[in-house]
Amino acid sequence: QVQLVESGGGLVQPGGSLRLSCAASGSIFSIDVMGWYRQAPGKQRELVATITSGDSTNYADSVKGRFTISRDNAKNTVYLQMNSLKPEDTAVYYCNLGQWNMHYWGQGTQVTVSS
Repeated sequence: QVQLVESGGGLVQPGGSLRLSCAASGSIFSIDVMGWYRQAPGKQRELVATITSGDSTNYADSVKGRFTISRDNAKNTVYLQMNSLKPEDTAVYYCNLGQWNMHYWGQGTQVTVSS
């Protein structure tokens, strides 16, 4: 089994920054991709950013130029640096890990952007 633990969420003013972290543990053998998704109230969960084992990245259009995804393979950890935050970024952010055609989810961390 794989466990994902997210941290770094919170309340921030518009224009501010936050850094999310997600540490993976358990049956980690060969991670194919790690990423971040988010779900706002009343909306479907959507992709924010992903990073593959080869460090290829993919971003939602809404966060390009503001968010940066990175990973530390030695620590099985993925990060999401979020800058220039907007109220519409408010959501629960979920970490996702893909390994051998299986996907695992973290419990989510709340990000609220408000003045």
